[in-house]
Amino acid sequence: MSRARRTVMFMMHRDGDLTSRSVRLPLWLVRVAGVTGTTLAVLIVLAAILYTPIARTAARVPSLNREIDRLRAENEKVHELAATLEEVEAHYDQMRTMLGGDIVRTRTRADSDLPVAHAVLARMPGETPQYELGPSVPRHWPLREPGIVTRGTVGSDASGGAHSGIDIAVPVGTPIRAAGGGVVVRAGEDPEYGLFVRVQHPEGYETMYGHASRLLADVNDSVGAGQVIALSGSTGRSTAPHLHFEILHQGQFIDPRSLINQES
Repeated sequence: MSRARRTVMFMMHRDGDLTSRSVRLPLWLVRVAGVTGTTLAVLIVLAAILYTPIARTAARVPSLNREIDRLRAENEKVHELAATLEEVEAHYDQMRTMLGGDIVRTRTRADSDLPVAHAVLARMPGETPQYELGPSVPRHWPLREPGIVTRGTVGSDASGGAHSGIDIAVPVGTPIRAAGGGVVVRAGEDPEYGLFVRVQHPEGYETMYGHASRLLADVNDSVGAGQVIALSGSTGRSTAPHLHFEILHQGQFIDPRSLINQES
């Protein structure tokens, strides 16, 4: 006796009809259709999940292309500015040579070996001493080498910011001399001025010497006018070898050139 085939019957009835229609399907076919439908639904969901990031990336392609074009244009401008800067530097070197200011002849590094000996001043017998003895008001130029003042004293209301002293361009290792006799009240390193020395003089005067490559005086040292207290360099916030020289009177900055000149 054979087993009866298991079927599933679907009845369909339309409104207004007196009779109904029925459809019998084998159970295995219904199961296959269910599995197939479920599989298709899962595949559709997975496709949607995987396609969404791809669609978003594809939508960003035009904006990325525009960004690449912008970066290329900016890169071209940077190259143009670099070429212009090189041209300006070449013109600067020409002007400096024409003005006799080719003072940074060798590109000596601030950390290179420097001579420890410095120039010794001598005078003829009977000649009046150039520098006074003991504590004195700063009246002497802080260098015995030729130098160019590349920046002067500027007040705080200037557009470029305040500048409390003068910058004198000289090669690395140039002896820096005390502008007057006094006592070293500070000596060390500062983020702005690099290696520096500050000397206290009579009558409320102080002098400061910045961007040195080496210090030859220490705190509490008594120094005489013209004594070498440091060697010039380019330490701290500096773009080229020079001496930053300041004079204060009663705590107020004054233009050093109002008190001394390069010939003194």
